[in-house]
Amino acid sequence: MNLEQIAEMAGVSRATVSRVINNYPHVRDDVRQRVLAVIEREGFQPNAAARMLVKQRTEVLGVIAPEGLGSIFTNPFYPILFEGISAAIIQTDYAMSLWAGVTPEETERTYRRILGYKMMDGALIVSSIDGDSLPRRLLERKMPFVLIGRSELPDVCTVDVDNVVAARTATEHLVRLGRRRIAHISGDLKVISARERAHGYRLALEASRLPYDPALLVEGGFSEDDGYLAARRLEGLGVDAVFAANDTVATGAMHAFLERGLAIPQDVAIIGFDDLPSSSQTMPTLSTIRQPIRELGIVAVRTLIDLIAGNVTSAHRVVLPTELIIRDSCGTLR
Repeated sequence: MNLEQIAEMAGVSRATVSRVINNYPHVRDDVRQRVLAVIEREGFQPNAAARMLVKQRTEVLGVIAPEGLGSIFTNPFYPILFEGISAAIIQTDYAMSLWAGVTPEETERTYRRILGYKMMDGALIVSSIDGDSLPRRLLERKMPFVLIGRSELPDVCTVDVDNVVAARTATEHLVRLGRRRIAHISGDLKVISARERAHGYRLALEASRLPYDPALLVEGGFSEDDGYLAARRLEGLGVDAVFAANDTVATGAMHAFLERGLAIPQDVAIIGFDDLPSSSQTMPTLSTIRQPIRELGIVAVRTLIDLIAGNVTSAHRVVLPTELIIRDSCGTLR
């Protein structure tokens, strides 16, 4: 079917059919309903390329993962985030395209394709990484985009939690429990959220008048293996508590401590970050900072659509709340 055939069957002009399909005003209700009835009966699907030329829009949102495919498939944070992103997009007329490389070279090729062609109406960058050139290049191209995380650049629309405050809350809770040799197993510090959490940890020590020992801040990654290996590096340092970069890292650290015969929380208290569904099922159950992961994705999509429509500016900032969740792994006041 084409527009001419739909127009003939509905007894209207081709231009009227086009106006109905593109939801333009100034079409009488009875005419609109007659055209829509024919479209429904015939199962007509407008040509996407033609609609893009007319409307100057692709009706596609690009979701970009600067950390690469490896993180998407191995970090449990991302499936929950993408569930929120998908749930928000499916409520709109937009489709989603996912962009991620594996190597730096592939990532750069991906960025060139994003920047070189009008393949999306706006972009959603799912993490904030030091040295990532994409936000600056998108700003230069004036493409609407939203960043999940904090940006060092001005005029970048962001959705995030306050990682510094959340990390400080977790660390200060360990201090209140009587812990004095508190370690932090950080994520990859080129990821801005990991650096913010490390900063919050140090602020909590300073506020509690505890000395900062560089040996107790171990840079890892975001996997369970990273947590396990980092905990092994803390052996012999008299650590009695750990604030971990995320729940997966905390779980790996717990395995390492238990393997050495240490009791949790009696010997070592542990707090994670994220509140993944698995955190309430570990042995012992994991205390953590709950961040609204799914909601981050939903709010980011809605913010991006508002940005495309001109309802918000690029300086728009959204900060969602976090909450300290107390379970068995940090124990009670000593």
